[in-house]
Amino acid sequence: MLQGTGSDVGKSLLAAGLGRAYSRRGLTVRPFKPQNMSNNAAVTADGGEIGRAQALQARACGLAPSVDMNPVLLKPQCDVGAQVIVQGRVRGNAQAREYQNLRRELLPSVLESFQRLSEGADLILVEGAGSPAEVNLRDGDIANMGFAEAAQVPVVLIGDIDRGGVIASIVGTHILLSEAERARLVGTIINKFRGDVSLFDGGLEVIGRKTGLECFGVVPYFPAARRLPAEDALAIDRTGSASGGSAIRIAVPVVSRIANFDDLDPLIAEPDVAVDFVRPGEALPGTTDLVVLPGSKATLADLAFLRAQGWDLDIKAHLRRGGLLLGLCGGYQMLGRAIRDPLGVEGDPGEAPGLGLLEVATELTSDKTLAPAEGEEILSGAAVRGYEMHVGATAGPGLEHPMLRLGGRTEGAVSADGRVYGCYLHGLFAADGFRHAFLNRIRERGESGLAYEAEVERTLDGLAEHLEAHLDLDRLLEVALAS
Repeated sequence: MLQGTGSDVGKSLLAAGLGRAYSRRGLTVRPFKPQNMSNNAAVTADGGEIGRAQALQARACGLAPSVDMNPVLLKPQCDVGAQVIVQGRVRGNAQAREYQNLRRELLPSVLESFQRLSEGADLILVEGAGSPAEVNLRDGDIANMGFAEAAQVPVVLIGDIDRGGVIASIVGTHILLSEAERARLVGTIINKFRGDVSLFDGGLEVIGRKTGLECFGVVPYFPAARRLPAEDALAIDRTGSASGGSAIRIAVPVVSRIANFDDLDPLIAEPDVAVDFVRPGEALPGTTDLVVLPGSKATLADLAFLRAQGWDLDIKAHLRRGGLLLGLCGGYQMLGRAIRDPLGVEGDPGEAPGLGLLEVATELTSDKTLAPAEGEEILSGAAVRGYEMHVGATAGPGLEHPMLRLGGRTEGAVSADGRVYGCYLHGLFAADGFRHAFLNRIRERGESGLAYEAEVERTLDGLAEHLEAHLDLDRLLEVALAS
């Protein structure tokens, strides 16, 4: 089990890289995360949902995602509440304090998924959440040491040296654990190192002397990680590398409950595209060619947030300048005439006028659509594929001008002037032909040659080779098998 001294220390990435590395050795490897908190999720083939990181880890292991890989997923809807998903299905909503009691009931489901996943596997790579040193949350824990003790798995502690204070974070975590929890620790990994690694020899000596733990390696910073789908909203400061007047400029308003923002990753990877994640308090740049309204876990609340930032006015000015606008999932719902949530599915019951840019309206219901989908964009005929993940139904005359054809049905809407698009399909920009056709409406361009899915595969291979070079994978495997 990979546990970290804090969030964003690289647990997800290391699990993906180790999954690819051990799979390339011929082992049957499966990823597992007992409890995840993220609004970036993926749909499994059987119509469930798990955290995006576990879907990437499954891909690294050459597997299709399964709900058992992430049996408990929390999707924040407000600062103190989240939707609770158990083994791929919505169980309900819970406030933070309510969940502290609820999670005690979830351990049997977590262990059940872990047992099913273990059958026929040579190795399970378990990812923790946050830090095991959050001792105020230890009672009833299922994410870190609570799971490790229940499942009797060894734990490797990961520290992020890039953010500074890695010696204190590892030693401090060790001190805060109970004696039984410390006995579960088998070693450490130092992640995201930059510079001359020999300069850290003294640090490793101090960590070893203070904790008694061996170090499995110091992993240099891996810049290509930005090419892989990210799970945490901490990653949305990533932008495309293009600059100058010839770049296609895309602006993405960062709403408070942004979801599935990895939809933008293929655009970020394009060499002639610059993606700007616009933070609260900032205006949408006047030089923008395309505005993308991303998904949201609390659509009504984020629509109000968007208006409070003045982004609705920026969007109208953007359209007057001849720019394009695309809404994905929750962003698509915001583009309509109205959004109604009579049952309080995503918060308090209520309704609000939408931006009025598409002739549709949405009513949120307790039914949740979770399904892989593929088809084509109607305008270009380019193939698209991805998944739908949303609550509610959208209706209105705008649907008579759909954006996509998925199987035997149409999906989404396009405005009469052809400058406003909306649909529920996540992941559509990963399709190289569609992405090129869509960007060509902004500016005529030659195909960049980016094969996005192949690039993800190359990056996973590169990550595996990176870890092979800097970690003692033989020793790590020996420790796992000894358990």
